[in-house]
Amino acid sequence: MAQDFENFVNQSYTLRPKYTEITAGVPEDYKQIKTLGALLEINYKIVGAKEQLRQNLISKIKANSTKYPGIIGFDDDVVPALDRAILSRHDVILVGQIGQAKTKIAQTIAENLLSPIPVIRGSITNDCPMDLPASNLILLLQDKENSMSNPTFYIDSDSMEKIRNNKLETPIEWVSGKNRFKYVLATPDISVKDLVGQIDAIKVTKKGTEMYEIESYSPGQLMQAKHGLFCIDELPVLDTRKQVALLSVLQEGRFTTGSYPVIFEPKTVFFATANPIDYTHAGKIIEPLYDRLKSHIHTRYPKTLQDEMLIVAQESKIPKSFIPIFMLKILVRIAQHARSSQEINQDKGVSVRTGIHGLELLVGEAERIRALSHDVLPVPRPDDIFCIGQCAKFELAELDDTADNRQKTLKTLIDVAMKDTSLEYVKDVEQNIFETIKQEFAGKNFLISQEILGSNGMENSYEKQLQNFKSLSDLVDKVYQKVLLEQTEFVNQAKKYGISYGSLEFSETASHELRSATLELALEGLCSVEPSVLNKKEGTYVAA
Repeated sequence: MAQDFENFVNQSYTLRPKYTEITAGVPEDYKQIKTLGALLEINYKIVGAKEQLRQNLISKIKANSTKYPGIIGFDDDVVPALDRAILSRHDVILVGQIGQAKTKIAQTIAENLLSPIPVIRGSITNDCPMDLPASNLILLLQDKENSMSNPTFYIDSDSMEKIRNNKLETPIEWVSGKNRFKYVLATPDISVKDLVGQIDAIKVTKKGTEMYEIESYSPGQLMQAKHGLFCIDELPVLDTRKQVALLSVLQEGRFTTGSYPVIFEPKTVFFATANPIDYTHAGKIIEPLYDRLKSHIHTRYPKTLQDEMLIVAQESKIPKSFIPIFMLKILVRIAQHARSSQEINQDKGVSVRTGIHGLELLVGEAERIRALSHDVLPVPRPDDIFCIGQCAKFELAELDDTADNRQKTLKTLIDVAMKDTSLEYVKDVEQNIFETIKQEFAGKNFLISQEILGSNGMENSYEKQLQNFKSLSDLVDKVYQKVLLEQTEFVNQAKKYGISYGSLEFSETASHELRSATLELALEGLCSVEPSVLNKKEGTYVAA
């Protein structure tokens, strides 16, 4: 039997694979391969993580398929840089301000470009049996001890025990790239032991092992990312000693921990992120580590309104609702105007999350004020917009950075965004229509409120009030049709990116509330044109 194990393993390790790959290193019937024996039978060869990224990216480029799903607006610069880095098998640092999808990029790469690999079931260090040299695997199958003069951590002690006990029936599970992504936020309290692991006194006590045997080792974050992608967020926050621990991984692909005489090889792809301020500050990243992060890729905020709207729609977590296209525009314009405002500290940046969290709040506000109490679909309106004050996280530069000053600055940003957006929908209206609407308002006013429904039979409902304003009603109809057309076009764009579009696609259940939101938008536009048709005074619109 011992000789049989030896021959079987040696043949498997030396002969060519007996399978066709569907992605890098993945047999076409891989889900049926559930034991160590089945792996050896097909002469399985594991493909390293960097080579997996490279081969799978090449396949996607050749097939002209999506390489980085969910990464929007980076096609001209960041995506080509990522392509080059992956094709070159580089470790990468992504440099950019908050909310520029740096972590999402790393996670997307792990989920979409790393192939599934066979791992001994239950392993926390992604132990593939083929991590072991053939001679070591043979000794385990023969239940013999292996004395190594220079011990190397190939697989953890629990995985070795499973092979000894189960032999060729050792259970295998295929672990996806998503589950081999390890994210670590660099904070001052992270220790070197957290990264590289440590000798576990409990294991020493329970198992009766020697202090410096592999069985006493408890793996750190790096080994838990074996065969995967290790992403450390805000790398410059780590102090020098911890950066040195990472340096040996980038420099030699291996590390040791303290006086522990064992070599560890995480076989991981390394991604780091950094804010531009910390990245350029001398000494924040030690020079050798800075140098060995071979590709330095700079991210940015979305350049276009459309791109950022798609990102907000993609990333927002909202309940069943309907989101008017113009509310997305208002939100995104607030963020984009903030990024060019001299009153805001641009070193800190204005995150795309401003729009994402703002949309979530707008839907919550529509629920709170109207939808829940009147059993209607939540549809955010322009008059709801000031609820986003609680997610405005920018930092002021010119004024004292107080809550009051932030709210004043936000109001200015909202006013500009509201004006820019509402003008889009009324700018082409003929002047005589403006004059007719102004005449209609002689001696009359139009009351708006977050609490007023579009149609509920009440005297002050928007529908009832519009009966006294024929020309205004006609204008709202025209704007409404334009909104529906834009809504359809935006949904088609969302579909191209695989974005869930349920809350963007119009249905008749949203018609009354969408018309109410459109009315508020049109009224804002009539206040914004030159010369103004209407003025707004404490929630009431009157002739200018």
